[in-house]
Amino acid sequence: MKKQVTLFKNARIFLLERVIDQGWMLVNERGKIEEIGEGDPVTLDHDISVDVQGKSIIPGLIDVHIHGGNGYSFMDGSYESLAEISAFHAKHGTTSFLATTSTASKENIIKALNCAAESYEKGMPGADLVGVHLEGPFINVKRSGAQEKSDIRLPSIEEIDEYLQASNHLIKLVTLAPEVENGYEAVKHFNDQGVTVSIGHSDANFNEVLEAVQVGAAHTTHHFNGMSPLHHREPGVAGAGMALNELTTEIIADGIHVHPEVVKLLFDVKGVWNTCAITDAVFCAGLPDGEYERVYVTKGQVYLSDGSTLAGSTLTMIQSLKNVTSFTGYSLFEVLPSYTMVPARQAKIDHLKGSLEKGKDADLLIVDDELSIQSTYVKGIEVYRQS
Repeated sequence: MKKQVTLFKNARIFLLERVIDQGWMLVNERGKIEEIGEGDPVTLDHDISVDVQGKSIIPGLIDVHIHGGNGYSFMDGSYESLAEISAFHAKHGTTSFLATTSTASKENIIKALNCAAESYEKGMPGADLVGVHLEGPFINVKRSGAQEKSDIRLPSIEEIDEYLQASNHLIKLVTLAPEVENGYEAVKHFNDQGVTVSIGHSDANFNEVLEAVQVGAAHTTHHFNGMSPLHHREPGVAGAGMALNELTTEIIADGIHVHPEVVKLLFDVKGVWNTCAITDAVFCAGLPDGEYERVYVTKGQVYLSDGSTLAGSTLTMIQSLKNVTSFTGYSLFEVLPSYTMVPARQAKIDHLKGSLEKGKDADLLIVDDELSIQSTYVKGIEVYRQS
C-alpha cells in the first residue's frame, strides 16, 4: 500500500491534557502524527482528507493481555492465527497488543515465541503486535485457575533465557508467582532484562509481595482473579496491589470476573494512572455460545468443563471502555489513560504509542458519542471501517 499523508479534520480530538472540540490532525507518510491543530486546518499538503464530521478521535486502545479471538489462539504458533487475532481485535478498538502465552510445555511456549518474533518482522493486518506477555509457566499451582496444572514448574534462569532468546527479546511483560522457589531470583532477572514483572496466579502474602516489589515487580495480573484475596488481617496479593503505589493493577472489566462495584473501587483507590484495563480474551472471543475444546461459552462467559472455573474472557477493549465508564461514572476523557498510556508504559512503548502527540504512531479510533467504532487506524493506515 502506498504511504500517503492524511489530514483528519472536523474532529473532536482527545489529547492527554485536554479535548479539542474542533480540531485537525496531520499524519505523515511514515504513519506518525505530524501536527495537531484547532479550528479550520490551514493549507496543508496532503494526499487524503478524512472528514470526521464532528465525531471523536481517541488514541487507539492497547491490550497487554490477550490470548486470542475469533477462533484463533497465540499458542497455535502460526502467523495466520496471530494475523486473525490482530484483525479481529482491531475491529473492536485494539490498535496494539501483547500476544499472551499460556502455561504449557517448554517446546510449545518456544514455538509460540518463535512465531511472535517472525510475525513481528512481517507485521500484522490489524492491531500492531508490539511484544509478548509470558503468562506462566512459573506460577503457583494453588492459584492456577484455568492454566494447565501439569505444566506449571519452578523458574530457572536457564529456561527464562531460552524464552528471551526464542522471542528475540520481545517479551515485554511476564506473569509469575514470586513466592515459589527461585521466584525472587526470577523477578530480579526478568527486571534486569527490561521486562515488566507482574504478580499473578500467586498465593503470596503481603510481605512476600513487598519483597517482590523490592526486587522489581511492578504490575499485577487480572487483579482479584488468580491471587490470594484481601483479608483484613492478611491483605494478600489483592490487598497489596491496592495498597502499594509501586504496583499497577490489571482489571478485566467485563462485570463477570470482577463485580462492577469492585471495578469502581479499584479505579477509585488506584486511580486511572495505576489501573491497566485488559481483556484476557481467549480464542472463543467473538464466537457464539457453545462447547469448544476444554471450555464452553454461555452468555459470553468462558468456563472450563467443570462449570465453575473461569477460563479467560470474550471481552473486547471497546466494550471494556464502555463498561468502565458505566461502572465508575468516570468520563471517557478521565478513563482513557487506563486503556492507552498505562498499558503503553507497562509494555515500555509509551515513547511510540498511547497518546495523540506529535511524533508518535498515528494509532487512533474514530468513534461516535455511543463509542461505536467508525474506523480504526494503525500507523496512519485504516485497518477497519464500520460497514
